[in-house]
Amino acid sequence: MIREKIRFHGRVQGVGFRYHAMWAARPLGLTGWVKNEWDGTVSMEVQGDREGIHKMLEHLNSDAYIRIEWMDTEELPLIEEERGFRIR
Repeated sequence: MIREKIRFHGRVQGVGFRYHAMWAARPLGLTGWVKNEWDGTVSMEVQGDREGIHKMLEHLNSDAYIRIEWMDTEELPLIEEERGFRIR
């Protein structure tokens, strides 16, 4: 299990990014949150196994409207009591 904070840059607002992330994360058993930032980026904290997080990122990259140009990633401590994945 890992927890990552990811900031997505590119065409990531106004394209359903947060909803795609939520609907991809839930069946993979990932927890965390996703939110739009004032500067046009999207921030996410996601927790789960590496493979599940990788699958979610692949799903986001495969969407026709989302264009992730780059991601800033930082590993964080786990939050044991966290349940579910939500939009902030």
